[in-house]
Amino acid sequence: MSLDQVLQTAEEAFHTYKKTPAQVKANFLRAIATEIESLGEELLQVASQESNLPLARLTGERGRTMNQLKAFADLLEQGGWLEATIDPALPDRKPLPRPDLRRMLFPLGPVVVFGASNFPLAFSTAGGDSASALAAGCPVVYKEHPGHPKTSQMVFGAIQQALGSCGLPAGLFQHVSGGIEVGQELVKHPKTKAVAFTGSYKGGKAIFDQACQREQPIPVYAEMGSINPIFVLPEKAEAETTTLAEQAAASVLQGVGQFCTCPGLVFYPQSTTTEAFLDLLSQKLGESAGDKMLHEGISRNYYQGLTRLLTESGVETLVTAEEDVLTGHAALARTNVQEWLKNTALQEEVFGPFTLVVTYNDMVELEQAAEVLQGQLTCTIWGTTTELAAAGNLVDTVREKCGRLLFSGVPTGVEVSPAMTHGGPFPATSDSRSTSVGTNAIKRFARPITFQSAPQDLLPDELKDQNPLSIWRTVDGQFTKDPI
Repeated sequence: MSLDQVLQTAEEAFHTYKKTPAQVKANFLRAIATEIESLGEELLQVASQESNLPLARLTGERGRTMNQLKAFADLLEQGGWLEATIDPALPDRKPLPRPDLRRMLFPLGPVVVFGASNFPLAFSTAGGDSASALAAGCPVVYKEHPGHPKTSQMVFGAIQQALGSCGLPAGLFQHVSGGIEVGQELVKHPKTKAVAFTGSYKGGKAIFDQACQREQPIPVYAEMGSINPIFVLPEKAEAETTTLAEQAAASVLQGVGQFCTCPGLVFYPQSTTTEAFLDLLSQKLGESAGDKMLHEGISRNYYQGLTRLLTESGVETLVTAEEDVLTGHAALARTNVQEWLKNTALQEEVFGPFTLVVTYNDMVELEQAAEVLQGQLTCTIWGTTTELAAAGNLVDTVREKCGRLLFSGVPTGVEVSPAMTHGGPFPATSDSRSTSVGTNAIKRFARPITFQSAPQDLLPDELKDQNPLSIWRTVDGQFTKDPI
């Protein structure tokens, strides 16, 4: 089937699916989860062979994938995500009457989803982008990631089974393979209404630029990477030197550094504990034997990125990573805040088990660094209760630079919940208003429409006076399920 036919089929499926009751859509999402579970250990074995990820990690990722689907199913049954809002007419209002206004969210249309290399299940075929688009009422055209084609085909088969068991059109979810040219054609196709992408800055920015150059531009929700800085405040550094070094090392090493939330930058105070912190961090990273990365391309890019950064002026290598075709070895470097401030290359992501420690002398320098920091998925501030209470300026500045702000723990690990924001200002993502994790991800693929003075029989059920679906909605400023 040509890409024209794929998108035409998706558009035809959209006309059916957007009229499908929410309960049927919820059943479909749960059916996908059930079918994925039925693939059993074979799916995990194949995914491990293709991605070099351990079975334990993939078992957790499969669970996350299934739970995401079920969470969106629950959301559809509740109905509140539609933001159904009714402002009844006020014909006697002075000086002007108010017309009857009714607003809710509606699906955009066919969505192109690009799979991610580092999450072959949770951010790929039936991952969060696909799940949220389907939940919103949009067909999905999924562009397979070349790093795990067999895994992708197996999950696609599970989705096909779910489509059949729920009596939904096959065109609702389609799977395509191919290189860069295929991806470009999908983005440029006039029937594509939105794009979701997780990957590199280079890839995401290219997709975003293409979408903006279309005759009819479309939204692109691209997660493009982040160095996820940790700001360590002086009193915390003094009191918990060992613990902080161990936490940082564990986070950098997790998954061979192949998490988009890996902390690639640590601001640490120049003090009596600096060398102890660096020595322990060096020890923990240096002791790591390394592990296989996702594929040779990821490994090659990691070592090339390391070489570029470690040869920048003012950067001292503390732990050297011996280049390997596939194994990612940890690396560590240090510099000072003045060198870091004058060199934007030191803000570039090195995707792998690496971090750069930047020493600073006082809060003035730390706040200067926060001011010039580029957009991030996460930022972390480690401080004592007293320090945090006095760090209002730093907190306010850092808050504007990220989608998730942590005050304890490490950024690796993203909870799938309604309160989660997995996004951030450019260049971390192409749209800082969105999240790709959690149930609010559904809103990326919907747009608001307001009905003014519409007859009851022309309104969607969610906006009718009697509320036949019994969903939560806002009526004249009150959140209620009651009819008008």
